[in-house]
Amino acid sequence: MWRSLASNMVTLLVVALFLVGGVILWGKSQYTSDGPLEAAICLRVERGTNLTRVSEKLADEGAVSSAPIFRIGAKYNEKTHLLKAGSYLVEPGATMAGITDQITRGGASTCGTEVVYRVGVTRVIAEVRELDPATNRFVEKAEFQPGVEDTPAEYTRVRAQSDTRYRIALAEGVTSWQVVEALKSLEVLDGETGERPAEGTLAPDSYEVRPGTTRASVLNDMVQRQQERIIAAWSARAPDAAVTTPEEMLILASIIEKETGVAAERRQVASVFTNRLNRGMRLQTDPTVIYGITKGEGVLGRGLRQSELRRATPWNTYVIDALPPTPIANPGLASLEAAVNPDTTPYIFFVADGTGGHAFAETLAEHNANVAKWRAIEAQRQNN
Repeated sequence: MWRSLASNMVTLLVVALFLVGGVILWGKSQYTSDGPLEAAICLRVERGTNLTRVSEKLADEGAVSSAPIFRIGAKYNEKTHLLKAGSYLVEPGATMAGITDQITRGGASTCGTEVVYRVGVTRVIAEVRELDPATNRFVEKAEFQPGVEDTPAEYTRVRAQSDTRYRIALAEGVTSWQVVEALKSLEVLDGETGERPAEGTLAPDSYEVRPGTTRASVLNDMVQRQQERIIAAWSARAPDAAVTTPEEMLILASIIEKETGVAAERRQVASVFTNRLNRGMRLQTDPTVIYGITKGEGVLGRGLRQSELRRATPWNTYVIDALPPTPIANPGLASLEAAVNPDTTPYIFFVADGTGGHAFAETLAEHNANVAKWRAIEAQRQNN
């Protein structure tokens, strides 16, 4: 009898072990297999929350099949106490293991709300945007000029959220003075700007910042990134480039940047200036004259006068030979590359063509004809 009972107990124990093992294998499969989520969601993990609340939220959103299995898997992988506040884009079919990794690894939020401070040539714009998980596109919620227009309630609301992301987007062609003044107006930053960086030494790009980031550190990042670009562009220069030093490349690139906003034209514009430099001709470009007047501190806001075109300044390329002594703005990477790798063309003239681009010419007669067309377009616009 006792032998039979012992045999039955052993059998039950083996069956139980198999059942437990099966449950464990099933749970592991649930944790690592594709999840039930059909459309992307933005999961917001509040500061101070716990894994139980997050798992229940995920279950309610249809992102996980079982909140308890999610918690057990996180505990087994020793990630229960590594939860990071933020907003996370959870893709369709995301596994529990993948979601656990997302919300415990941390880093910059991948969805939710962001504020983008766009530093342009004429103004600074703050945009409040929110990612739509369904389309993976940002939807604009508010826009205003910091320090100029009233602060919208939407901006005040997102500034109070701990997971809001912040970026400073620097436009190509802004001057160092414009950048410094813009950073002074952004309340998300702290500290003084320090000495204004030299013209041309700031890289137009997008910079992730956090509340309390210092203005000086942002400027240092911009300088470092531009230096890297200068080194890369100079190392890839054409052997017959008209400029002979990285400094000259930076100056020419800044002129190219201010002359055209059409990406496809940069190397053509560069070819005109290269041809002029190689022939010993003056560059005769209006943006250099403007810089001689403003020193990069603001915009001129009007057309150039004939007296200004004739006035001698270190930057007036209608008067001086070759390049001016300094850059006239902060050029982007494409303009740096164009300065030392221009197109091969016979052009030595160009003028606006009314479409946002330019008409190029090899001879003065062709150029004068293009100028006449442009003046006719200007006259027609003024009459309309």
